[in-house]
Amino acid sequence: MTRSAAPEQGTERIAQVFDTLRQRGRRALVIYLMAGDPNPALTEKLVPELARAGADLVELGFPFSDPVADGPVIQAASQRAIAQFKGLDDYLDMIKRIRAATDVPLVCMTYYNLIFRYGEQAFLERARACGLDGVIIPDLPLDEGLEWRGLCAAHGIAAIYLEAPNTTAEHARAVAKASQGFIYLVSLKGVTGADKGLGENLEERIARLRGAVDTPLLVGFGISTPEQARRYSQISDGVIVGSAVVKQIEQAGSAEGALAAVSELVKRLRAEMDKG
Repeated sequence: MTRSAAPEQGTERIAQVFDTLRQRGRRALVIYLMAGDPNPALTEKLVPELARAGADLVELGFPFSDPVADGPVIQAASQRAIAQFKGLDDYLDMIKRIRAATDVPLVCMTYYNLIFRYGEQAFLERARACGLDGVIIPDLPLDEGLEWRGLCAAHGIAAIYLEAPNTTAEHARAVAKASQGFIYLVSLKGVTGADKGLGENLEERIARLRGAVDTPLLVGFGISTPEQARRYSQISDGVIVGSAVVKQIEQAGSAEGALAAVSELVKRLRAEMDKG
């Protein structure tokens, strides 16, 4: 996705991408990176390359000392990256530089303590000014985030929520109605990482949510190969791939190697998904 003269903001930018995908009969490919792994300069080079290779949205994790939703691969990346930022201001400065290079929607994934300490209002004001489009906070329960959702809506930034295999039907509908941009369907119980099959009651959960909202449903956790991406995208509106990408960066050994390896993986994911 190339830089346009007048980019959309926040929820509008995400919605525009999904509208385009629907018109083309395609599923969304979201790629996760741990920001600053191994350094912010590589992250800034990688994001535009991801868009060129076929990513429709990019999720940028902000490192945290206790990433409870993440598996060992992303936990290790968080530890490598945690010293690269003095705080959220450095992260948002990086977002601003990335936004100057690409229009691909950018979603932050981090934990609530960091935003609480910064100040919700202050964070969202700065995030919008820097070009961030959405935020995922896996440890902020829906019932405790009413004020957060209202602030996100006021700033045009999507508050994106997760729905898990053990979410009750009633709570799942509440999550679906609250989530903006897309709904993050956790495919399995546990943390991010290796594939463990198609996912407990995933098809049933997707059918349940489709009857409640028309918000795009994206599946994440445990998707690491092009074949898995195609399989999951056939029953949803798209997939989120993280650990497999982070592992490529870890193993590359150089910035040039990481760029090449990640670009090739994303191209293979996109090509396999487009087979239908």
